Amino acid sequence: MKSPILLPIATATALLCFLGNAVAQTDTLKKIKDSGAITMGVRDGSGAMSFTLGPGVYTGFHVEVCERVIADVKKALGIQKLDVKYQLVTPQNRIPLVQNGTVDIECGTTTNNTVRQKDVAFAPTLYVEGVRVAVRKASGIASTSQLVGKTVAATTGSTAVQQLRKLKKEGTGEIDELLAKDNGEGFLLLESGRAQGFIADGQILATLISKSKDPSQYELLDQVLSVEPIAIMLPKGDPAFKKLVDQSVIAIAQSGEAARLYDKWFMKPIPPSNLKVGLPANALTQAAWKNPSDKPLEAYDVK
Repeated sequence: MKSPILLPIATATALLCFLGNAVAQTDTLKKIKDSGAITMGVRDGSGAMSFTLGPGVYTGFHVEVCERVIADVKKALGIQKLDVKYQLVTPQNRIPLVQNGTVDIECGTTTNNTVRQKDVAFAPTLYVEGVRVAVRKASGIASTSQLVGKTVAATTGSTAVQQLRKLKKEGTGEIDELLAKDNGEGFLLLESGRAQGFIADGQILATLISKSKDPSQYELLDQVLSVEPIAIMLPKGDPAFKKLVDQSVIAIAQSGEAARLYDKWFMKPIPPSNLKVGLPANALTQAAWKNPSDKPLEAYDVK
């Protein structure tokens, strides 16, 4: 693991001053300082954002961002050592694990929306994704309207399920719903022919296709079903911890580090198979770097 890139001295100094007033009343920061450890929630198969390289080893765009944030937390708290513990999370348990304090900072592929903001908080977004549909090229499916009468899969607990049900409601005919426990299983349903479409974040689909036996057999439909701001998830009601994380994320965005990390994980070959996702940063993601915000999904428009 490369050494984290820390905040500029002036920014770090400001954080130290801030913590001098806030740390005593901040549960998460106090817990981190007292225990000398922080728990990062990670995913084992969320495209290039968060994935595993083996038992206990996690990496990806969002994981690296969080490693830099954690380095800033360590420096701001003025502690010599901070152990990073990794907690594997799923779409089903990630919010409860943040709520009950098992996870201090979740760094997977969680969409920031108004419903979730009732239970958790989010850092500024560094990645804005479109929910799309993957199909087999041989199926002849060229638009979502042609999914009528077909079976379409989505991962339980993900916002893709909402988009699938929206398609069913708005369509002119029936779409059979098939729910997968995770993204890998969802793509397997498409590969095996049990489903004719698989709905997920575009980067997840692009990564799964790149890792498949024959990527040339699959494609993404052009239609974007929903714009999803993917953000670091934090405990709700902890303004001091959120402010510290926010300042770190904003510095990563405005320094150009977010763009460099994006290029590393989405435009260059990545481990373990040395394959390239090949998904250039879209306009909304680039705008998020220029003007970092924790606004929810509902504040975005599908273009």
